[in-house]
Amino acid sequence: MDSFSTLIRTASHEQHVEAETSTFMSDLLGGRLGVEAYARYTEQLWFVYDALEGAAGRLASDPVAGPFVRPELFRLAALERDLAHLHGAGWRTGRTALPATEEYAARVRECAESWPAGYVAHHYTRYLGDLSGGQIIRDKAERTWGFERKGDGVRFYVFEGIANPAAFKRGYRELLDAVNADDLEKQRVVAECKRAFALNTAVFRELGEEFPLSARSLSSPVVTG
Repeated sequence: MDSFSTLIRTASHEQHVEAETSTFMSDLLGGRLGVEAYARYTEQLWFVYDALEGAAGRLASDPVAGPFVRPELFRLAALERDLAHLHGAGWRTGRTALPATEEYAARVRECAESWPAGYVAHHYTRYLGDLSGGQIIRDKAERTWGFERKGDGVRFYVFEGIANPAAFKRGYRELLDAVNADDLEKQRVVAECKRAFALNTAVFRELGEEFPLSARSLSSPVVTG
C-alpha cells in the first residue's frame, strides 16, 4: 500500500501540472513578461503566506499541524524584503489581492481555524513547491531581470535555514506519513491538496488576464526604492 505522502503526490499530480503549466507561469518563465508581472505575482504570494504564517503560532502546539510548523520554512519576511526591492519602502501602499488570491487566503485561514489537517494540505502544496519548482523560478528571475543571485528580489526562494533541501523534503514526507488520521480523513486531506492547486491555478489565470499579450514587456528594468 502506498504511503500517505505518495498518495498525496500522485493524487494531486494532474492539478500540480495544470498549475505549473498555466499560461501566465509559462510566459513568466519564458521571459515573455516584464518584471512588473513578476512583482505582481510576488504581491499575491504575500497575501497567501500572510494567511499561512499568521496561523502558525497558534497551530504550533496542535498535534496534527504542529510538527509541520518549522521556522526555517517561513517566507513572509523574505517576501517583504523582495517587495521592498521591487516597489520601494512604501510597497504596502496600493498593494491589492486579486479576487482569486482573496479566496485562496480565506480558505487557508478557514482551515487553520477549524481543520488543522486541511491546513497541512495547504502547507504541503506551498512549501514543498517552493523548495522544488520555486528554484526554477528563482533561476529564471535572476537571469531574466538581473537580480543578484539569491539576493533581494528572489529571497522568497532562498531557504537559508535549510542546508540540504532534499533531506528536508524526505523528512517532511515522513511527517506526512506519520500523521494520525484515518483513511477517510486522509482522503479529505488529498482533496484539499487538489483544491489548493486549483486555487493557485485560479490566481495564475487572473494574473494572465491582468497581463495580456498587448501589455507584455520583453525587457523592463528592476524598480527599486
